[in-house]
Amino acid sequence: MTEFELDWQREARIGIPEAVLCGSKSPAQIDAILDAADDRRLLLTRLDADKLSRLAARHRAALDHDPLSATAFHGAVEAPTLPGPCIVCAGTSDMPVVREAARTLAFSGRCSTVVADVGVAGLWRLMRRIDEIRAFPVVIAVAGMEGALFSVIAGLVAAPVIAVPVSVGYGVATGGTTALHSALASCATGITAVNIDNGFGAACAALRILNRMAASDAPG
Repeated sequence: MTEFELDWQREARIGIPEAVLCGSKSPAQIDAILDAADDRRLLLTRLDADKLSRLAARHRAALDHDPLSATAFHGAVEAPTLPGPCIVCAGTSDMPVVREAARTLAFSGRCSTVVADVGVAGLWRLMRRIDEIRAFPVVIAVAGMEGALFSVIAGLVAAPVIAVPVSVGYGVATGGTTALHSALASCATGITAVNIDNGFGAACAALRILNRMAASDAPG
């Protein structure tokens, strides 16, 4: 019995390539998926270094693995050339999620610009770069703790803002629930929120927006 069925038509159907969540899969299951993929492009998420080390040698050699984001590219992936979003994060601890979003975008050919460590505890850091952030068609905001960055960003830029709560913090902020509630309860209108630590999901939301914008701008 086959335990999986890869969706190779996904990119043609919705504009987002097939991806495999590796966190809950065994190395044997991932090996089988990569065998089935042959030489086709596939994005792997939540593939940490320990699980990578337990894959077949031929698969380890074929993957472009990024340890910070725990993502890997399978198959030929060209350097991104299409314009993409700005990814703004509150602190250095948010970078694994930031990197997951950036790698997801790159896999789909979209560039991204990261504006890091501009949390509201030192608001001057954000304001120093706000004009740069305003130039992008979509903004992904990544923050843990109390998640105040989401409301501040959404109150300062006209672009769609995708909030990514991060499980960075302590006490009541542990696990990212406080940041998620902040995104959902924001008084800044129109924020889109994805699940905790879901850089992949935020990137996919940005891809949907950017792809529709590109289609609207196409001649004819």
